Amino acid sequence: MKTADPEVESTRPMLREEDQTKTAGTYAIGQLLGKGGQGEVWLAHDKRIGRDVALKRLKHGAPSEDDTSRFLREARVQARLDHPAIVPVYDLGRDELGRPFFTMKRLAGHALDKTLSTTPHARQKLLRAFVDVCRAVDFAHSRGVVHRDLKPANIILGEFGEVYVIDWGVARVIGDVAEVVTADIDTLEGSAPAGKALGTPGYMAPEQMSDPEVGRAADIYSLGSILFEILANEPLHPRGKPAIDSTLTGAVVMSAALRRPDRGVPPELDALCVAMLAMNPKTRPTARRCAERVEEFLDGDRDVERRRTMATELVWAARADLDGDHRADAMRAASRALALDPNVSGAAEIVMRVMLEPPRQPPPELLEAIRRSDADDVARHARAAFPGYLLMAAFLPIIVWNGVLSWPLVIAAVGLALGMAAAAHALRKRPLRSFDWMVIYAIGNAAVVATLGRVAGELTVVPALLAFITASVITYPMFLERPLLLLGIMLGGLFVPLVLEASGVIARSWELRDGGLFLRGVAMNYGSVSAVITVLLAATATIVMAAVQSTVLGRAARTAQHALVAQAWHLRQLLPAQTRVLTQA
Repeated sequence: MKTADPEVESTRPMLREEDQTKTAGTYAIGQLLGKGGQGEVWLAHDKRIGRDVALKRLKHGAPSEDDTSRFLREARVQARLDHPAIVPVYDLGRDELGRPFFTMKRLAGHALDKTLSTTPHARQKLLRAFVDVCRAVDFAHSRGVVHRDLKPANIILGEFGEVYVIDWGVARVIGDVAEVVTADIDTLEGSAPAGKALGTPGYMAPEQMSDPEVGRAADIYSLGSILFEILANEPLHPRGKPAIDSTLTGAVVMSAALRRPDRGVPPELDALCVAMLAMNPKTRPTARRCAERVEEFLDGDRDVERRRTMATELVWAARADLDGDHRADAMRAASRALALDPNVSGAAEIVMRVMLEPPRQPPPELLEAIRRSDADDVARHARAAFPGYLLMAAFLPIIVWNGVLSWPLVIAAVGLALGMAAAAHALRKRPLRSFDWMVIYAIGNAAVVATLGRVAGELTVVPALLAFITASVITYPMFLERPLLLLGIMLGGLFVPLVLEASGVIARSWELRDGGLFLRGVAMNYGSVSAVITVLLAATATIVMAAVQSTVLGRAARTAQHALVAQAWHLRQLLPAQTRVLTQA
């Protein structure tokens, strides 16, 4: 008889006095909860104690002595199993017609088969219930009892987390010579007579098909079938008669992971399931070992779940810190979240934002790091400018070779070039200078170019030299923030002398003559071929200095760019795969 559903209710209504239809000793009988082959289960009220119970008794009619014996044995087998996951038997007696009955705890909940069909993703909850079932079966085995009909319909999940293994009607007591098989429970879908194969096709072990005198290993196979159904969300064997052939031949995929790769079956549970379903009963693990292995998995899985929860909380904290511009705290929280769970949502994005986006209010430590970086850049630029100023001073012999027209101007030009070389050396040694110092440095550059213009002519190499020096000096951090200031100073080195020449304050270095532009040097003679050579050498020197300076700056920028690319690449290797895709997009 099926007692999975009759003993269980989902609402647990109290038995009211007006619902009492008959009595059985001290029990007031209420509505029928269910019935099976030879028995039926009623809701009853124990008038002595005042509680509702489930009362099971034989059906109407005169039961045979054999039926009575089987029924009483079922009650005694269940009563001897005093375990939290086995429904306790309260009383044993006979009703007014002499029919035997026994009362047991009234359950509220639902059978596992209903849960498997309605909530396919509640794996953790079902695995915890499965552990309780294995413990109950292990307890029964220790008392010499083999259930022989374990299946989802005979496992009850209570409303408050309790788990029960019910329907011990075909249980075998090992070594009990007085054993009588109870036939009022499903046997081969109710089609087989008593004494034949007992159990439910699809869950009963292969050896149970031909020999009902099976041992504890038969229950392990049934538990393996249940575990398979929990993991794969589908039965191990087909329903009905085909299950017999399938069980005997083993012609099914015993691995839930292979049967349902989409379910993400944990390999340790899959291996356990396959071992429980072994065709050789001797190789199957005990019920206790099954419970322990599932518990080991759940303990590890619970740890993973705790880590996920902690990681999620840290991501929330990191977001709050980032919104408040507490970037260091946000970075620490997001990094800890990634360490706990590399796939936690949001942590990698926060790390990327902290690393790539500038803070609204840079902390003093960051400002100091930026200051040191700027100082390194200034020192590098000044080191590259130093030989350029020396090259300007080295033109003194060439000027003398052409013929000096004004020694004061020549000496002033060479002196200014040497002075700027000394300033560049000082700037390399101590690159962080005041604003006023840097303005004087820029004016000195303009003065050098203006003096050289008076020596060789304002419109000879002066514009090119001004362009080169402007491009070099403007890379200093102070002038990057004030480019117009530097541009004004450097243009002054070109136009102030021209304006003074046009005003007649100083001698003109150029004039228009016969449709052409006539250039002359105020301090250097252009009266020979050496003047052409001098102009060419000056242009070449300007080009070379520009190339050298650009090479130094370009290499520095390329090195910095490569360092950033390498840092980004290394960062992507530390982040989850899906975040690496985002950072590459």
